[in-house]
Amino acid sequence: MQTQEEVIKEVNEFTENMKNLDITKLDYNSIFEKLLDWSATAGFKLVVGLIILSIGFKLISKLVNQLVKILEKKEVDITLIKFLNSLVSVGLKVALVMPIVAYWGVDLSGIAAIVASAGVAIGLALQGSLSNFAGGFIILFIRPFKVGDFIETTGYTGTVEQIGLFYTQLSTIDNKQILIPNGVLSNGSLINYSAKESRRVDIIFKVGYENDILKVKKIINDIIGNHELAFKEPEPFIGINSHTAISIDFAVRVWCKNDDYWDLYHDLLEKVKIAFDKEGITVPYPHMDLHLNKK
Repeated sequence: MQTQEEVIKEVNEFTENMKNLDITKLDYNSIFEKLLDWSATAGFKLVVGLIILSIGFKLISKLVNQLVKILEKKEVDITLIKFLNSLVSVGLKVALVMPIVAYWGVDLSGIAAIVASAGVAIGLALQGSLSNFAGGFIILFIRPFKVGDFIETTGYTGTVEQIGLFYTQLSTIDNKQILIPNGVLSNGSLINYSAKESRRVDIIFKVGYENDILKVKKIINDIIGNHELAFKEPEPFIGINSHTAISIDFAVRVWCKNDDYWDLYHDLLEKVKIAFDKEGITVPYPHMDLHLNKK
């Protein structure tokens, strides 16, 4: 460990050396010439390249927006428009960056050799992403669903908001955002509730054995017949579905527009219950009879 005298001695030596430094001997001309030479060559290329990239990205953005407007005027499907938007934007930006990198003096052939030599490793690392990318094209080609459709898949249910390059974005009924890999969607099963214009509402109504079943059928039939959302063709079906230990189960099947499904479903449940109460139709529920024997 240094003593206080040794530390003071080293500080004094450093101070003396700084006093003896002649800054006038520094070759400012050489430094300036090198800086000027860099500015005229590599520095100039760097500035020009950045300016081209800035202008190019803005032009690409405008070009892509114009393409979207043209496709919208021609009434191209919104699913394809959004997919092409992402694909064209990324493709043009890559096509712009590569020449600029070459202009800066970067050896692209060397980069290509490195990429080629690492191709197997990259392919293995990105096989999931590549699968999702290919899945996006399969979805657009087969068209199992489109933007705006209400689907159920991989345990999730929601409205399709966007089909991207790698993921499909769903919005759930309670407004949660879900991203599902395109590879999973293209290789798995799904239910598209929006594929058809009409949809059938299936409801089971339970009544007690003591009720008049013809009266029950008439009540349900009158409600459906007077409902503005229910189709008259195909004709609604109302019939006994099963006899259980505590109830007679009536199956009700009625068709409506796809968009009116839930409105009709909940409205029928409410109106039938109100009518049953008014007409004295009993609805069974699980209960237990307890008998006490007095001794």
